[in-house]
Amino acid sequence: MSSGKVVVLGILCADIIARPVDGLPRRGLLVPIDQLELHTGGCATNVGIDLVRLGVACSVLGKIGRDSLGDFVLHMLDQEGVDTRGLRRSDMVQTAATVVLVGPDGEHSFLHCLGANATFVAEDVDMELVRSADVLVVAGSLLMPRLDGESMVEVLRAARESGTVTLLDTAWDASGRWMTSIEPCLPFCDYFLPSEGEAAMLSGVTDPEAMAASFVAHGARNVIIKLGDRGCLLRTEDGVTEHVAALAVSPVDTTGAGDAFVAGFTAGLVHGWDASRCAHLAVTVGAMCVTATGASSGVRPFAETLQVMEQGGLM
Repeated sequence: MSSGKVVVLGILCADIIARPVDGLPRRGLLVPIDQLELHTGGCATNVGIDLVRLGVACSVLGKIGRDSLGDFVLHMLDQEGVDTRGLRRSDMVQTAATVVLVGPDGEHSFLHCLGANATFVAEDVDMELVRSADVLVVAGSLLMPRLDGESMVEVLRAARESGTVTLLDTAWDASGRWMTSIEPCLPFCDYFLPSEGEAAMLSGVTDPEAMAASFVAHGARNVIIKLGDRGCLLRTEDGVTEHVAALAVSPVDTTGAGDAFVAGFTAGLVHGWDASRCAHLAVTVGAMCVTATGASSGVRPFAETLQVMEQGGLM
């Protein structure tokens, strides 16, 4: 394990993955599919598991129900070697769950129940763990309605004051709050990593360079726009902009690719790399993720991942 200590704070859920699915069946019909599998899901779960697979010690902070799906998520995190001391459980609400519908091309759609993530509040956050971390990753911002916004600002502020490096990753905001929740957090973000679609909604512009400039203007130090199969756009705190191309792979399932990207970037930081090399590792881990079904199944050990990064693709 790498000596850097990472805390991942965010959403946890169970994923029921169905593939291949061309569309929802008409009411009353049964449509056969090839696979139906239960996996761990949620941004914090995925990033935490991916980090451990990359050899980085990590703790996950979040909330799950005291139910069978919660038992499953907890068991899988423990089995993967993720520290779960910071997890909170509730009898009052179910564990969040997502039905992931994967199309023949590997792209996915989601049916999501917020569950316990909707009740995750500041009092649930183990601030001792946050302050002791070398790196804090907020995974799934905009899907924690009672923690997003000003409460998240206080978590990020406390982390920064303790010398912790902060990363903030967003999810799609079905509630439409977008920049209202994110803007106050940006001055406390060392690295801001939205997807292209999320960044467009947050910034109101469609050009990735303009998006990045907008977030820097609101206080973010470094911005990384995830561009899917086009790689990513990196804008560093000294104003340098770089486009990092994706690795060419045949996608099986894109579930968790953005989270794998974040884990790869974080692993690079733990190894003391600069932002550019971190971004190259991030696109590599993201590409490897989509080669298998499930959010983390395609993520491989650090040495193997580094070899793929240095040779520019899977041989």
